[in-house]
Amino acid sequence: MVLVVALGVIVLILNETGGSKGKPPAPTRTTATAAADAHLLARGQVPSIEAGVEPWTLPAALSREAVVADGSSLVVLGGYTASGSSLSGVATLNVANGQETQDASLAAPVHDAAAAMLGHRVFVFGGGSPNTVATVQSIPRPNASGSTGTGVVSGRLPTPRSDLAVVSVGAKNGGTAYIVGGYDGSSGEPAVLSTTDGTHFTQVARLAVPVRYGAVVATGGSIYVFGGELASPGSTGATSDIQQVNLSNGQTSIIGHLPQALYGAAAVVLGGTIYVAGGQVPGGVTLTQIDAFVPSTHRILHAGLLPQAVAFAGYATLGSGRHAAGYIVGGEVASQSGTDAAGMASGQLTSVLELRPSPYGGPAGPASAGAPFSGTLLIADRGNNRLLTISPSRKITWVYPTSKLPPPPGGFYFPDDAFFIHHGTAIISNQENNDTLVEIGYPSGKILWQYGHPGVPGSLPGYLFQPDDAYLLKSGLVTVADASNNRILFIQPSTNQIVHQIGNGVDAHVPGVSIAYPNGDTPLADGNVLVSEINGSWIDEYTPTGTMVWSHQFPTVNYPSDPQQLGPDLFLMCDYNPPGEGRILEFTKQGAIPWEYDVKSGDGMLKRPSLAERLPNGLIMVNDDHRDRVVAIDPTTKEIVWQYGLTDVPGTAPGFLSIPDGFDNLLANGTTPTHPVTG
Repeated sequence: MVLVVALGVIVLILNETGGSKGKPPAPTRTTATAAADAHLLARGQVPSIEAGVEPWTLPAALSREAVVADGSSLVVLGGYTASGSSLSGVATLNVANGQETQDASLAAPVHDAAAAMLGHRVFVFGGGSPNTVATVQSIPRPNASGSTGTGVVSGRLPTPRSDLAVVSVGAKNGGTAYIVGGYDGSSGEPAVLSTTDGTHFTQVARLAVPVRYGAVVATGGSIYVFGGELASPGSTGATSDIQQVNLSNGQTSIIGHLPQALYGAAAVVLGGTIYVAGGQVPGGVTLTQIDAFVPSTHRILHAGLLPQAVAFAGYATLGSGRHAAGYIVGGEVASQSGTDAAGMASGQLTSVLELRPSPYGGPAGPASAGAPFSGTLLIADRGNNRLLTISPSRKITWVYPTSKLPPPPGGFYFPDDAFFIHHGTAIISNQENNDTLVEIGYPSGKILWQYGHPGVPGSLPGYLFQPDDAYLLKSGLVTVADASNNRILFIQPSTNQIVHQIGNGVDAHVPGVSIAYPNGDTPLADGNVLVSEINGSWIDEYTPTGTMVWSHQFPTVNYPSDPQQLGPDLFLMCDYNPPGEGRILEFTKQGAIPWEYDVKSGDGMLKRPSLAERLPNGLIMVNDDHRDRVVAIDPTTKEIVWQYGLTDVPGTAPGFLSIPDGFDNLLANGTTPTHPVTG
């Protein structure tokens, strides 16, 4: 028997008839995900989760709505606006492209309700309007009727109930809906009710702990309730209880506990494992955590982190088998703090999150589960004049400078980029507006080498003017784009002598003679460098002695930044400052653009991204400078699947950044996978 779930203001539907997902993944991603799942399951493990911010947004911020799955689309019913008003709208959301179609309206506006599909009608149970009501409203199934209109009041619950959940079972045969949890206006409702027509109700069980805003799903003949707000009179707390309702005998028991008490979370079933995501701590922060619960063993495992904290959202599951994915629609954020904070800092959301088993994040369980990288991530936190390293679990492991790791002579100011060198035992960083380069021992913080005169720009030997992208080559030379001097330098650190130079200092694109305001000089495997010229939007390949190999102008790119090689004729760069937003592009030597990330609004939009690199697993890591975050993007879905830093909120506390301008990845074996040809 396949069970279908709908949760309170939040709804989960698993269609017994299956069907295709609205946005099937690219074949390579599906194959990788399926292979990873099979490998983990064969070893008795469950997969972690890749959770992505869709590249499109809802038309308006929304929370506390009901959502049901209908084929390959989601039906969104009612909800709460940012101004605190209940809604009566009913809309179909196409998850393939984010298009929302207004289908109908409810008979009365409502929020904190629950919904389920029974036969060819969608039923909305209870909710707040604004007070808790017993009303049952219904509309024809939008995809089946193809019509619009106003819903009707089709019945009443035995008692008023809001903040409830619905589990729908056996949709192929018309279905039975089970009403779970909720609040009657003064206390919690322990009774679990069933209905096949939305009009007649039978009590089939009682919760051991009455809760509101619990995360509820069903699988294997049981209903599972995760956490929830305690609904007894005078209570302001929540529970970590995991309750199981056995549908065959009506018995309810507490079978485990979440890592912390929470309410307003989302829950989905993927591959037989239940995943609980987000939620709210009583009187505290909104969460990004994802936990996996294994029904057969009652194990609870860490399964990853959301790229956006969220609570009180609508949610549903579309598809089946390896094409199944969970969706979290809109929601709210009260506040965030700490290293597992991510996304918009507070308020109502327009974002939609997609949850799938991760093809790269390993098994659920360890703190690193679901992370897009392994080893150590180095971030040049330019606005805070510091470097920091973080672990895959988003924990800070090292900061420079500090009272114990003092800055170099002339200070540590404006670290534009930073890269690991010498097998991870040191870091090279260019201080763009301090006109210096510095090598720092890692993790000792000892100054190993410095070039330039702090705060004194110049073009004479020993001087730099806005240095960018300093790399240590395997030959021992250091290459840097000396941007405002319109040249690429190759420096011998032992003598501080310039041994090669590209460009004669003139701000003009003249092949083999001069270059126009370069900001990138990426080392290539053949010893050449990939140069980006901001003025004129040129990308070039040069030999160290100044011979141009190829060059192409990109008229649609406003500000090319830090190009990287992906293949023999495939490259990646940022467009740092196009009108309105930043973007990421793959390109060829002939100027073709086979892929780009260009989200126009919402949490997926970038603002002045300066560096993008492809990680070994195929994800694209980006420092999104002026949104104060570093993100990882899945190129097959164009979703942000990982984030460090709160969006548009600069800060120095754990979990915060300010204008991050560079990053690097160091693996445990001392290699740097995004620039393997450097020293």
